[in-house]
Amino acid sequence: MNTQIRKSTVGLASRKLVPVGVIAAALGSAWALPPSPPSSLPPAPQRAYPAAAAIPQHLTLAEAQNIAITNHPRVKAAEFVALATRQNVREQRSAYLPHAYGSLSGVEALKNTRVAAGGLNNPVIYPRYANGVTVSQLITNFGRTSNLVQSARLGARAQASDTAAVRNQVLLNVTRAYFNVLRANAVLRVARQAVGERKTVVDQVQALAKSKLKSGLDVSFANVNLSQAQLLLVQAQDGVQASYAQLAETMGVTLPASGAVNAAPPVVLQDTALPAAPSSDMQSLLQTAFRERPDIQAARFVAQADLKYANAERDLRYPTISALGTAGLAPWRVANLPSHYAAAGVNVNIPIFNGFLFSARHAKATLRAEAAQQHLLDVQNLVTRDVRVAWLQTRTAYQRLSLTAQLLKQARLGLDLAQARYKIGLGSIVELSQAQLNSTQAEIDNAEARYDYQIQAAYLNYELGLHP
Repeated sequence: MNTQIRKSTVGLASRKLVPVGVIAAALGSAWALPPSPPSSLPPAPQRAYPAAAAIPQHLTLAEAQNIAITNHPRVKAAEFVALATRQNVREQRSAYLPHAYGSLSGVEALKNTRVAAGGLNNPVIYPRYANGVTVSQLITNFGRTSNLVQSARLGARAQASDTAAVRNQVLLNVTRAYFNVLRANAVLRVARQAVGERKTVVDQVQALAKSKLKSGLDVSFANVNLSQAQLLLVQAQDGVQASYAQLAETMGVTLPASGAVNAAPPVVLQDTALPAAPSSDMQSLLQTAFRERPDIQAARFVAQADLKYANAERDLRYPTISALGTAGLAPWRVANLPSHYAAAGVNVNIPIFNGFLFSARHAKATLRAEAAQQHLLDVQNLVTRDVRVAWLQTRTAYQRLSLTAQLLKQARLGLDLAQARYKIGLGSIVELSQAQLNSTQAEIDNAEARYDYQIQAAYLNYELGLHP
């Protein structure tokens, strides 16, 4: 029950008699509306990106994430929306406080003028000028305001959870982009090594061909292998530039661009240690997700807020009790009126019938609360699926670490044997080319497996509601 106290205050006014016309002119000049603003909309604000000098030359993952949280527009927009939602609580709490307003009235009426139509009463209209203050205070509306305040608070908490979800999404994007840059650089190193090794083979085969020890077909195969490695190098260089661009976008900053192919990278990323193997306790992972996921928390708060709002709509059928006080002065008036006035009272509004409006509002709010509860169940089911899929992908990525390492070891051994067989004339250029291709692909797979696992581990943490 909301119990509040009403107090009345007395407005003061000058006791000098002032003609009504002078008062109206003064009020007209004082309350004149300001000129209308121009109809054209203001220009859109320009995004102020941090200068490249503010980004450290050697960047760690934690530094990249901190920069993203500080600068990314999506995070700032979500924070502003959360701050705006908090004002809903103040709006609903305003019913607990007194409401006061001042009044100035100047009337010039015909003698013995009365309102004769449009009402059940027949009040007399006297010429006068008066001013005063009216104060109203809600005493109780039997819990409606309390439920509205609680609903607003839960809505603000739901928006805060949405802000946390946006922050986690930005952190996940930064983590992915960070490891994608490291992976692209690793592929670039493999491509450069492949170009160097195959160029050496081309030189050796050309020298042997000049000595009539190898045929022109061997030279042709060696050049094809070199061209493939050079094509891989070009693609790797493009991949590095694209990955840096993606990293800059996820961080909400700009990085210095370089048109040179072999230019130094804008920032040097520090590698990180591999995370531990994923846990095999699926029940514990699901409990963590249900407890930590911001979207589940937001859906839960929304369901609770809708339930409180439904209770507030139910309370519309109860009376509203409020107190009202008014007082003021009438410095210019007819003789029938006193020089001041004051009154206080209590109003009790009892709803009797309004065409089933309140019952319809209560039914609508109740149905929306039921829908919010079902949405919460749906979110929990989706989280269960996402956690299971993320765990499977992380486990697969972890298993690829040892498999790609073993594959790389075998590919290098095969390349060494193929090179030895080719040098003594027991192997063909086709065998050597296939061994080089297998070795290069194994190098790329092994390099990508490391960063793929780190990306999947971050994704699993994101699905669990933890720091990616």
